[in-house]
Amino acid sequence: MARIKMVQEADATGLLAELYATAKAQSPIGFVSPILQTMSLRPDFLAAIQAASRMHFTDGALTRAQHELIASYVSAINRCRF
Repeated sequence: MARIKMVQEADATGLLAELYATAKAQSPIGFVSPILQTMSLRPDFLAAIQAASRMHFTDGALTRAQHELIASYVSAINRCRF
């Protein structure tokens, strides 16, 4: 059980509901990940994280696949399940 208070997707309203809808639409598996839900009490933080993520995972010098590979590798090194 999480120790961080989170607003569940079904309970989200207003800006948070919009941010959740964006996260769900961009998710390859179609749901709002728990790591994003941890920011649900601060939708302004969640919006900033989503903006940074879009910028980070946009093709540039590296492809999205390469970004994902690096992120996965760093998560494995840090023993982070995300």
